[in-house]
Amino acid sequence: MKPVILALILASLAFAGCKRNAIYPDTAPPDAPTGLATATGDNFIEISWDQNRESDIAGYNVFVSSSYTGRYELIGSTKRPYFMDKGAVNGNIYYYAVTAFDFEGNESPLSKDVAYDIPRPEGYNVMLSDYRLAPATGGYDFSNFAVVPYDDRYADVYFENFNGRVYLDVQTDSDIEDMGPTGSVLEISTAPSGGWSSTHDAEVQVGHTYIIWTWDDHYAKVRVSGLSPSRVTFDWIYQLRPSTPLLKHGRAERAPATANRSR
Repeated sequence: MKPVILALILASLAFAGCKRNAIYPDTAPPDAPTGLATATGDNFIEISWDQNRESDIAGYNVFVSSSYTGRYELIGSTKRPYFMDKGAVNGNIYYYAVTAFDFEGNESPLSKDVAYDIPRPEGYNVMLSDYRLAPATGGYDFSNFAVVPYDDRYADVYFENFNGRVYLDVQTDSDIEDMGPTGSVLEISTAPSGGWSSTHDAEVQVGHTYIIWTWDDHYAKVRVSGLSPSRVTFDWIYQLRPSTPLLKHGRAERAPATANRSR
């Protein structure tokens, strides 16, 4: 008899719980996601954020705009705090916001963090020759992604062996700076604001990354992966937007309280 009574009690409690949920449905939206960050690539941008703490989170919606206060359009949904925008185009600026939604369909407000990025082209295993031995293949033009003669009007950097010491050179209307050893060309997120070489050249070392401020006000970086007395091999990244030192990723910060965004 006791098992039957216990089963009846449990059934009545379950029914009462269902009835209460039916009378008082969950209409509370989750908190807006925080901690937005981006990492840019060649025609794509990765967006990540902190996972919401609510236990009933079903997923996240990702929105994009061309300005922080502009209208945000939905570009995708995901169950985890990560999304890759494969529709991003090199040279364009993208602002992102994220909402969280629960299993009842309640959706949070847009995230308040400022998170933006600018995808940019990149290249690998470019080889330049010592311009004194092979002037036609001594220079590189980032704007056309091409090896060019060292004295080409669009050459942004060229390679030189001078008395046994090897250099990356730029013209006097450009600047270069050795940023030291790095693990890959993806390191060094922004160009420096100072510290440029007074001689417009930098001695080449394998594994070092060099930032170049081009004559037409663009920023680029190269990381040397191979070196011989007559040749240098490097990977590169180039920012298409002028006057923009951003080379790897955007920034995320708390938006001002007066800012207004819509979707």
